Amino acid sequence: MAGAAASMGTDPLTLADLLRVANSPGFDRWQEQVRRTGGCANPIHLMGQTVTRDRTTGDVLYSYSTANEPGGRLRVACGNRRASRCPSCAWTYAGDTYHLIRAGITGDVNKGVSTIVRDHPRVFATLTAPSFGPVHNRPASGRCRCGAQHAEDDSALGTALDPERYDYAGAVLWNNHAGDLWRRFTIYLRREIAAHAGLTQAALKEVCRVSFGKVAEFQKRGAVHFHAVVRMDGPDGPDTSPPAWATVALLDDAIRAAADRVSVPLAAAGDFPARMLRWGSQVDVQPIGALGNEELTEQAVASYVAKYATKAAETTGTVDRRVGELSELDKLPLPGHTRRLIEACWDLDDAYPERMLAHWSHMLGFRGHFSTKSRRYSTTLGALRQVRANYRARQERRERGLSEDLDDSEGSTLVLAHWTYAGHGHTPGESWLAATIAKDIQTNRDTAREALQDQLDWEEAAA
Repeated sequence: MAGAAASMGTDPLTLADLLRVANSPGFDRWQEQVRRTGGCANPIHLMGQTVTRDRTTGDVLYSYSTANEPGGRLRVACGNRRASRCPSCAWTYAGDTYHLIRAGITGDVNKGVSTIVRDHPRVFATLTAPSFGPVHNRPASGRCRCGAQHAEDDSALGTALDPERYDYAGAVLWNNHAGDLWRRFTIYLRREIAAHAGLTQAALKEVCRVSFGKVAEFQKRGAVHFHAVVRMDGPDGPDTSPPAWATVALLDDAIRAAADRVSVPLAAAGDFPARMLRWGSQVDVQPIGALGNEELTEQAVASYVAKYATKAAETTGTVDRRVGELSELDKLPLPGHTRRLIEACWDLDDAYPERMLAHWSHMLGFRGHFSTKSRRYSTTLGALRQVRANYRARQERRERGLSEDLDDSEGSTLVLAHWTYAGHGHTPGESWLAATIAKDIQTNRDTAREALQDQLDWEEAAA
C-alpha cells in the first residue's frame, strides 16, 4: 500500500501519515468504519455510547461505546450532495434523486406513487437565462463568432467575447433571482393551464393538479438554468387520472406561455439601473416516453436530473466554498470570466443588501436550492434516507439477536443512547486511504452493474 502511494507521487507528509495510520493498532477497524461510510471524504466523528436493555428485567441485551474505536470515535458519512466535496456521499444523493424523479415518472407503489402516472401527460422542460452578451460557443455551423472552431474542452467556451461590454451585473442579479422566477413560473403555469382549458383557477383545482421535480444546472457562461419534469394529475394527485383535456400538447403550450409571461421587476439601487428580469427565449419542452414513440425515455430523464443534482457551479471554474474577502481571489486560480462574475457580486452587495450577493458570490449569485419538487410529485429524499437507515438498523438488530421490529417503543426493549460531536474529516494519510476505498467500492458497483446488464441482454436475446 505504501509502495503504491509512493509510486503515485504522494507527497512525503501524506506518505508519512499514511504509514502511521496503516501501522496503528486499530487500522482494520478504521478501514471497516470508512467502508461503512462508502469511503466518505469528510466523515463526521461522534463519541458516545448506546445500551439496549430488556424493558421488563433491566438486563443489558447489547451495549456499544466508542471508547474502543480508533481514536475513540465513530465515523459516519457526511451526507454532502456536492461531488466536489464528497464523491461518495454525492453518489448516494444522486441515487436517491434518481429514484425520487423516476418514481414521479413511472410510478412506484413502494414510494407511494401509483403506476397510472405513466399514462398522465408528462414533459421534460428546460428554462434558460437570457443573453448577457456574446460568448464563445460551438454553434451548429461549427464556427464561433470569434472565427475559431472550438474543441469541446476549450476553456474559452462560455467566456465573454468582449468582457468590457458583457453585462456581468445583469448575469449575477439574474442568478440571484432565479428562484423567484421559478416560483412565479409555477404560479403562472397553473393559470395558463386553466386558461387553455377554459376554466377558472378555482375550478382547475377541482379536476387537475400540476406536479414537478426540478434541478438547477450552471452553463459554462455562469448562468443557471432549470430542468424540470412537469406532470398533470387528477385532483387528488398521482393516484387519480387527469381530465381528458389534459394533454401533452396543452401542457407544452402552457409552459411556453407561462415562461413568456413571467417577470421579476428590480428597482434601481445606487448606481445600478432598474431591471426587468425574465426567462431566456430558449424554452425546450419534450414529451417523456410511454405516451408514444418519444425518444426521451423515463430512465434517461431521471438519470439526467440525478447527474446535475450533485453539482453546483464547478463547471465555470469557481470555488466550492464561500469567499470571505474579495482579496482572496488573488490566491485562487479562477478563469477571468468567473472572477468578473464573483467581483460583480461584491460590487452589487451594498446596493442590494437583502440579496446577500457577496455571501453567495462563490455561486455567482445563485442562492436557490439545486433540486426541489412539489409536494405530491413523488416520495421525499428524507423518506428514502429513512428506508435505508431502517434497513441497516434491522440488519444490526438481527446480527445482535434482537427483534427486527423497529417500532418497539412499547415493546420488550429500551434503547438509551448519548452522542456528542467530536469533529470531522481525515488526516492527509487517511484521506488517501479513504479515496482508495471509495474507488474500490465504485469499481465493484460498476462491475456488478455491467454483469447485471450482460445478464439482461442475454435473457432478452434468448427470448
